[in-house]
Amino acid sequence: MSTQTFVLPDVGEGLTEAEIVSWRVAPGDTVAVNDVLVEIETAKSLVELPSPFAGIVGDLLVAEGDTVDVGAPIITVTAATDAASPAAPATVGQSEHGAPAETPSEGDGAVLVGYGTGGQVQSRRKKPAPSARERVASSVGVIAKPPIRKLARDLGVDLGAVAASGPAGEVTREDVVKHASQASVFRNIETPAWGDVREESIPARTAPASVPAPVAAPAPAGDREETIAVKGVRKATSSAMVQSAYSAPHVSVWTDVDATRTMELVKRLKASPDFADIKVSPLLIMARAVIWAVQRTPMVNAAWVDGENGAEIRVRRFVNLGIAAATPRGLLVPNVKDAQDLSLRELARALEKLTLTAREGKTSPADQQNGTITITNIGVFGMDAGTPIINPGESGIVALGTIRQKPWVVDGEVRPRWVTTVAGSFDHRVIDGDGMSRFIADVASILEEPALLLD
Repeated sequence: MSTQTFVLPDVGEGLTEAEIVSWRVAPGDTVAVNDVLVEIETAKSLVELPSPFAGIVGDLLVAEGDTVDVGAPIITVTAATDAASPAAPATVGQSEHGAPAETPSEGDGAVLVGYGTGGQVQSRRKKPAPSARERVASSVGVIAKPPIRKLARDLGVDLGAVAASGPAGEVTREDVVKHASQASVFRNIETPAWGDVREESIPARTAPASVPAPVAAPAPAGDREETIAVKGVRKATSSAMVQSAYSAPHVSVWTDVDATRTMELVKRLKASPDFADIKVSPLLIMARAVIWAVQRTPMVNAAWVDGENGAEIRVRRFVNLGIAAATPRGLLVPNVKDAQDLSLRELARALEKLTLTAREGKTSPADQQNGTITITNIGVFGMDAGTPIINPGESGIVALGTIRQKPWVVDGEVRPRWVTTVAGSFDHRVIDGDGMSRFIADVASILEEPALLLD
């Protein structure tokens, strides 16, 4: 019999530390190769760590909720000689000389340490999906076309709760999207009562039997403050934003836009058979406008680089378009790679996939790397404009405000029009005022007249 120690590995993203979210095994459990041992949360994603050997779980060396460094031992497994994996080193994650150990390939029947088999990475905050019987029961009597029903399933919308606006009483695509947006924005609309208890101790996650839980001193009465540990995505976001705000001199500009023709185009695309199975929103036209405007002002897509021989500006001739996404795990900025090469339909599909993946907590680290310019759609929260902070490694971020009907002067007459505000923040080391102003004006021009994209 031999005891092997599993250390926290670098899961391939330059990891330095991770939080132990939940143990999937307990002391005494029997595990096989590729069984999930633990779920961890890094600064980028939730990851399930699989076992590279078979045996009996010994000690859980770290409690749930603790943050540990890469290379720290987290679990021991006792394996019989005939049951242990012959390829497993004595300490998983390192060779006997302390160097990184080779990772078994999929062809060997093993998996990449830190990622597990396909489809295993899930968000611990994701609510369980309703059963097929529950979905069928809730949609009985609801009139909706198959693509609309699929859209509702993808967005987690109960069709029975959607207010139908179709001429025959059917649920439309817009109804589903509106319901999903309202559920997201207003999920915390109710103000909780203060209650009679002014302070209480919220216990940490239950520690495994082999790990003594810390003993907390009795808390005094009163509930005036709460302490939230800064870790995971919040820690990474705060560090990145501070770095960006204090290293890149931000300058912001904005302009109001008559987006009536954009709204008309969105309406036509929603009715088009070519987009029947794809979510279409003004964000799609905004994305296309940003890509178009980047071609006319490439410096907004550049990056300031501090190299060994001094600083330089790196101009990118491609667009990895980032979309700032508010998720249950915090702010993430996944990006669409080589967005400049996509057709309007392909871009719509990519944006839909990006959004759904982020909501499900399945955005991979690779999807968040190497962005060149970002869009933040603050309009979904009812905001008109803002001065966003630039994503590190980029030189520009564009904010799309809410689109609402306002009085607007057209040909000397005041008319109701769909109006929005386009704002942007830029790294003044890379781009001057004329360039950033021209860029925002170009984006506004496309929103005012999407037909310019035909050029």
